[in-house]
Amino acid sequence: MTSAFLPGLREAIGAPGVAMAATFLAFGAAVQEAGLGPGWALLACWGIYGMPGQLVLVQAAAGGWAGGVGSAVMGAVAVNARFLPMAVSLTPMLSTGDRGRLLPAVPFIAVTPWAAAMRSLPAIERQARLGWFLGFGLTSWVVAGAAALAGFHLAESLGSQARAALLFINPLYYALLLAAGLNEPTPRRAILCGAGAASLALVLPASMALLAAGMVGGTIAFLLGRRHASR
Repeated sequence: MTSAFLPGLREAIGAPGVAMAATFLAFGAAVQEAGLGPGWALLACWGIYGMPGQLVLVQAAAGGWAGGVGSAVMGAVAVNARFLPMAVSLTPMLSTGDRGRLLPAVPFIAVTPWAAAMRSLPAIERQARLGWFLGFGLTSWVVAGAAALAGFHLAESLGSQARAALLFINPLYYALLLAAGLNEPTPRRAILCGAGAASLALVLPASMALLAAGMVGGTIAFLLGRRHASR
């Protein structure tokens, strides 16, 4: 596991680390703009480790928790619910029989580590996969926290347009990872079905449009995959 940890660390400080740092710079600036402290930025970053959930809490805290702390927490849980299917798909790739060994990996399941792991782990020996993922995940986690603190202290030099652009760098990186797999049937189905279902956002209420599009597109892609496999 130790020998696999370092390759995971090295991969995380490349393009994934740059994308992660850019996104969390914007988050740190948003925390400062909301009138919250740097400790809050670090706690939200490391405790939630999911940008949509973090932004929900920032909005709630900036508004004085008008809807109550419980509502804000439930909102953060709901928008980060995508971590569950990520964990379900990743567990068989990391498992070596003892599921208890996987517990240290749980805090690091987020979009960037998950996407990198799904791409890289099949080529890594099974016994070394957990070490690789811990190296990648822990490095990404530390980079995110450091970038959030830097963004907090640099907030005055980052305009609103710059912060908005930085927030989209990590999703863009994730989209490019998916695009790199267009020559394979499973990623191709996911991308095409997701893009087609995105049109639902034009006709559905904003509060449910993205979730509904993801559910519809993902379900269609899954069913098409099962049909292809049965053939």
